[in-house]
Amino acid sequence: MKRYQPRYEKLATLSTFVLVPLSGLVTDVYLPSFPEMQRALHTDVAGIQLTLSCFLISYGLTMLVAGSVVDTWGRYRVVLISLLLFALSNFAIAAIHQVGFVYAMRVLQGAVTALIVVSKRAFLADIFTGSKLKRYTSMLTVIWALGPITAPFIGGYLQVWFGWTANFHFLGAYALLALLMEVRFGGEAMERFPAFRFKGQLAIYRRILRATDFTYGLLTLGISYSMVMIFAMSAPFIVEHELGLTPVVTGYCALVSGLGLLCGGSIGRALTDAPLMTKLRYANAAEWAVALIMLASSYWMANLYSLMGFVLVMHMASGFIYNVYFTHCLTRFPRNAGVAGGLTSGGSYLVTSLTSYAIVSLLPAANQAQLAVNYLILIVITTGLLIAASFKTTPESGQAQHLARHIK
Repeated sequence: MKRYQPRYEKLATLSTFVLVPLSGLVTDVYLPSFPEMQRALHTDVAGIQLTLSCFLISYGLTMLVAGSVVDTWGRYRVVLISLLLFALSNFAIAAIHQVGFVYAMRVLQGAVTALIVVSKRAFLADIFTGSKLKRYTSMLTVIWALGPITAPFIGGYLQVWFGWTANFHFLGAYALLALLMEVRFGGEAMERFPAFRFKGQLAIYRRILRATDFTYGLLTLGISYSMVMIFAMSAPFIVEHELGLTPVVTGYCALVSGLGLLCGGSIGRALTDAPLMTKLRYANAAEWAVALIMLASSYWMANLYSLMGFVLVMHMASGFIYNVYFTHCLTRFPRNAGVAGGLTSGGSYLVTSLTSYAIVSLLPAANQAQLAVNYLILIVITTGLLIAASFKTTPESGQAQHLARHIK
């Protein structure tokens, strides 16, 4: 097997950052093509929406076990095989216009995308250590945010110029380019391949989840990203029904939301070396202030500009918390980076899915005030998790904090 060569460190790291936004690209790039796909595949709206659900469910479930796979069989060959399958599946969707076949390919894409993302995150832990690892890991959420921000615009132009199949040709070509970069500059960086033992893997999962700082971090990640998801699900109704504006405006609102997430993540990266709980408490306090002002001002100042101003700042705070805790969880267990990465992404994704769906189902937001109430519910949960996390630590987490101080 080809080994990783340190002289290609920068290019191999660039290849990692090229693949990190893949999950956002594959979910968002073809959204503007839903109406044409519905007609081409002879299905209804729910049938087309199911293509997205198939990917998300497969992605989230695979994330939970992907760490064991890449820690046992290595990162490099898993990435190569997964990229090849991802590329072929996209070209197949563009060629075979049958909705059942699209469902099957989207399930496959969810699984291989999870393996790719977890492998590349673990790769950073294989080649970097200490503060350098923290800096590069904190960059992951910033780069990942580029996918949801840029994908709908790319997909919209591809739809107008070439039609819905162009989105899948684009994804296939993107994967092939990444595959070529991996073949040329990548390689296996794991020093040893431990034999797969079910009881051993179960023990690793148990040890990681027993670390209270990791578990609380995972839950906080899911709650923080629920703010973004709740807005995404509520925005069309607020913008188009309540404010009477067009779907184009909804798209620009999604852009503002994504920029807030990106800015918050960038601030989190800049403050990588600051104390963990101090950063989180300040961000949580900012969330409280913004949500309360947003609720109070909705009775005399409720328009698109005020709404998006509050959303921008709120998503900056949630993006900051997400970046900080994401970095902490991914670097918490460097010897089991694959398992930790899979649990962090898969677990937080499941928390986000359940929490956001429950809140919008029970308390649908049709205006600024109702959205502020939804935010406050999430902030209460986040505050409770941070309070619990500050009082409960494990011996292992204490050792990690001592090591972090020693590195600084």
